Parts: sequence; structure tokens; C-alpha cells
Amino acid sequence: MKSERVVRMSVEQPLWRALTAYRLLTMVYAVVLFALERDRFERAWVAVAYLAVMGVWTLATLPRVAGAARCTRPFLAVDLVVALAGILLTPLADEQAQHIDGPTLPSIWTAGVVLAFAVKGGWRWACVASSFVAAANIVERGNPSRDTLHNVLLVWVASIAIGYVVEVARASERTLAHAMEIEARTRERERLARDIHDSVLQVLAMVQRRGTALGGEAAELGRMAGEQEVALRTLVSSGLVPTARTADGGTGGTPGAAEPSEIDLRTLLAPYSGSKVSFAEPGAPVPLAPAAARETAAAVGAALDNVRRHAGAEASAWILVEDWPDEVVVTVRDDGPGIPEGRLAQAEGEGRLGVALSIRGRLRELGGTAELISVPGQGTEVELRVPRGKAER
Repeated sequence: MKSERVVRMSVEQPLWRALTAYRLLTMVYAVVLFALERDRFERAWVAVAYLAVMGVWTLATLPRVAGAARCTRPFLAVDLVVALAGILLTPLADEQAQHIDGPTLPSIWTAGVVLAFAVKGGWRWACVASSFVAAANIVERGNPSRDTLHNVLLVWVASIAIGYVVEVARASERTLAHAMEIEARTRERERLARDIHDSVLQVLAMVQRRGTALGGEAAELGRMAGEQEVALRTLVSSGLVPTARTADGGTGGTPGAAEPSEIDLRTLLAPYSGSKVSFAEPGAPVPLAPAAARETAAAVGAALDNVRRHAGAEASAWILVEDWPDEVVVTVRDDGPGIPEGRLAQAEGEGRLGVALSIRGRLRELGGTAELISVPGQGTEVELRVPRGKAER
């Protein structure tokens, strides 16, 4: 229901505003037209009475044509009756109207009634309303001229076309809203998959390795951990991770805690420094939005995990932070054996999504990029680029 309200606001609201203005302007036009040609009316009081009713009706029903919710079927039916009555009363007020092919009492105000049907119900409703108006015009003329038939056909075709365009726009908006919902769910699954990879999967992999090394009952425990790791990787890679949210609709956090507008990225990367990891930082703070800083630090942590896992415990790594006016660049380099060609694609196929989700996925959500360069025997370099402004979420 919420997406439907969004669709109507984005597609139909400008049309309803235009229709409101059209009804006001055409009402004034009909009154001015009568005032200029009043002398030719045999029964001017009929025209005056009708135009008074039409004017009051138009002004009183402006809220009705301000949106689809209040423009109900009963209102449209009465609105159509008012328009048809004006057309059929024209010969009574002006006996020469059938011979001089002049305008009807409501004049072009009638088209606004038909357009309301088109915007509210699409081309089928427009077809019904314009058919009634066409029949009334033909009856009013008695012997309709070519101009009358031309005007009737023009209103009929235009209203149906507008109704069809409205239906197509509604369908397009619903499709777009559905696509955006799918994208949001996909991004949430990727976020959860990254969290799982950064925690549960790594713990299971560690239990499997240690259990195999210890042997005995620990080996059986390691085997079970390995089976669960494979099952969980399959679940993550197949996109079946359910969406999880807190009770208040957020993603967690301390209630009422005031978060700073910016965080110095250096403070989040400094803990990674150690005997095997060198950290080179600028002399001044590197401010980033809190979410961007945390995601960048998590991507660096994932890159270092890959170094420890694939390059070995003796491999050294270097973290370099560069602060530019429009972006922050973080480079993680190691002196390990490098990654064989095609290994990353094979790992993704096996459900090992460390690079795809924990690194590239994080940077993609920040509007940045993650480039991995690896030469067998010469180590691996991961370059993370976080743009300023776009990374603020």
C-alpha cells in the first residue's frame, strides 16, 4: 500500500494540479464568452442559470480534483451530468446555436470532465465519458457539421490517449518501485553476507584448521566445522540470507547515542599496525563520515585477513593512507606469493566471497572502487578509493 501511494504522488499529482487549473480557466472562459455574445441568446436567463450552477460546482469541487483519493466515481458521474446538461441546454438558451455551429454553454470546460475520467480510471473510463459527450454534442447539433464531428473526434482520441499514457506511467512506476525494493533487499543481503564472512565463516575455518592439526576428537570437531562452513557459504552465495532488523527498524546501535559527524580514519586503521603490518598515515586527521570510515576500515581488515590466510603468517603487509581533496585512497600491500590468475573467479564460484563482498561490496556501497593487483611471486596490492560526499550515508 505504501508503494502505491508513492506511485500516485509521483505520476498523477502533476496531472491533477494541471486539471484543477484547467477547470478554473475554462469556467472563466465560458462566462466571458457568454458575456461577449449575450445579445444573441433568446433565453439568456437559461444560460445565466446554468453558468451560475457550473461556476458554483467548479469552485466547490476543486478539492475533489486535487487528487485521486477524493475524485470518486459518484463525483465523476455528477460532474459528467453537469457537462451533458450544459450541452443539451444550449439550444434552449440559443435557438440559433444549431444553425451557426457556435460553442455550447460549457464550451471547452467539458473537456476537463473527460480528462478527469482519463486521469482517474485510464483509457477505458475516458472512452466512456468522451462517448457520452460526443453523443450529447451530436444530439445538440441535430445536423452536426464537419467541424462538430472533428471536435468530437479530437476530444475522444485525446482523452483516450491521455488515459493510456497514465496507465503506462503507473505501470512503469510500479516496476521501478519493485526494482528499488529488490535492490534494497539485495544490498541488505550483501551487508549481512559481509558480516557473516568477517565473523562466523572465519571462526569456522579457523576451528577446522586447528582441529585437523590437533587430531583426535578435535579433528572430528574440525570436520563438523568445515561442513558447516561449506553449508553457510552456499547459503550466503545463493542469496537466501533473510533480512534482519532491530525492533525499531534500524540496524542496531546504542539508543540515544550521539554519533560524531566525522571520524578520523587513522584512529580506526591504527589498531591493525603490528610487527608484520606497517601503517603509513598523513600527519593531519583524515575525516570521513562515520559509516564510510567504519566500512573502509572493515574492508582493510578483510584485506589483511586474506594476507594472513593466503600469504602465510610470515608475510608482511603495509597500509598506506592518502588524503586527497575529493577522495581518500587506502592501499594494502603484501609481499606474499600473489594470487594465481583466475583464482578470484574460482573462489566466488565456490562461495568464498571475501574479496567480492567484504572488500568490493563495501566500497561499491560507498560509491567508491576497490582495485586488486596481484602478480604471482610479487605479492598483492588492494587499492581502496572512497569519494568524499558520496560516501556519506
